[in-house]
Amino acid sequence: MIDLAAAAAARVFRDERAAVLATLIRYVGDFQIAEDAVQDAFEAALAAWPRDGIPDNPAAWITVTARRRAIDRLRRDQSIADRAERLAAMQRLNGPEDLPMDEASPIGDDRLRLIFTCCHPALDLPARVALTLRALGGLTTGEIAHAFLVAEPTMGKRIVRAKRKIADAHIPYRVPTAEDLPERVRGVLQVVYLIFNEGYSASAGDLLVRAELCDEAIRLGRLVCELLPDDPEAWGLLALMLLHDARRPARVDANGGFVALPVQNRSDWDHSRIRDGLSTLQRALRYGRPDQYQIQAAIAALHIRAADGDAAAWTQIAELYGALGRLDPSPVVELNQATAVGFAYGVDAGLTMLEPLLTDPALQHYQPLHAAHAELLRRAGNVPAAVRAYERAIALSANGVERAELERRLNALAAC
Repeated sequence: MIDLAAAAAARVFRDERAAVLATLIRYVGDFQIAEDAVQDAFEAALAAWPRDGIPDNPAAWITVTARRRAIDRLRRDQSIADRAERLAAMQRLNGPEDLPMDEASPIGDDRLRLIFTCCHPALDLPARVALTLRALGGLTTGEIAHAFLVAEPTMGKRIVRAKRKIADAHIPYRVPTAEDLPERVRGVLQVVYLIFNEGYSASAGDLLVRAELCDEAIRLGRLVCELLPDDPEAWGLLALMLLHDARRPARVDANGGFVALPVQNRSDWDHSRIRDGLSTLQRALRYGRPDQYQIQAAIAALHIRAADGDAAAWTQIAELYGALGRLDPSPVVELNQATAVGFAYGVDAGLTMLEPLLTDPALQHYQPLHAAHAELLRRAGNVPAAVRAYERAIALSANGVERAELERRLNALAAC
């Protein structure tokens, strides 16, 4: 019974948490209290359901319990200036049916409502995105830190500071109206993008791909495009995700091992998804306003359209990464450009571009940098340096599939 109750609670947590949290934030007016109340409700479920049985409507049980726990927390928190007003609003609600979606908002999806609600323009963009990712519950603080190239304790402190700023400045968390959407969409797209990235290349664990995150990011991306049909950035992001995800079936072999792009079986790619991605990219490009997502989608399209893995248009890819670096500079973009330059213009050119990145503090613990360095060194014939770079990449790899592939390459190099 305990296992069944835990499984039911986990399922409701996954499916209903965003809806309950978004609604409580709107009524309580305090992010931290709402988040804590929802967590309290799920802890209560884990204690009560094995004893009393799983309720007929688990989602409703969680919703009512979270509301009650929010009321308890409001009563105890003497620091909230309008505590009485918030309590009165919460106490007027009797059940889950009294927690309706905000009719003033055009956003019908619970998780997307939560993303737009949390992407508050009063916070700077990185804090906005990090806080929203944490609120969604799909990514851990460590996974968010990996996406931002910072240590987990650093990211934890950033999220705490963002919550404190919200509380200290009395920033109201409300589901945005249609007029509010444009100022929030950039953060929303970044949230969706980072969810997809963690799904496409999991930062830790025994799976290379977390399919549920890829699927959810694409679903959210489609919803944003429906919500904002004239936003080329939204269409560009959707195209990027579709084109990358089309290769998902070929990225691991039958044993779950890593398969590099040049040797993937292209007949295993999802060609329907490729067509969808290419047409979506064309729609984004018609606006004549290129952005980071459109450029990355164009790079993915070049890889897909190449006759085989070795015939990719590396010169064009390197040029596109250069354009991306000018539009949205980052050390990760420079790393990708250096890799492309190594294929387009020779390994020495790639190594020359990569060299400054090896001393960039932001990339010291970034495994892909050391893996790319190892590959360039291997191709240059510098076996001892390549071995050291592979060993560094392996030491930094928290994903079992990636680590096994790096170990395979290191062993193959040592056997030469």
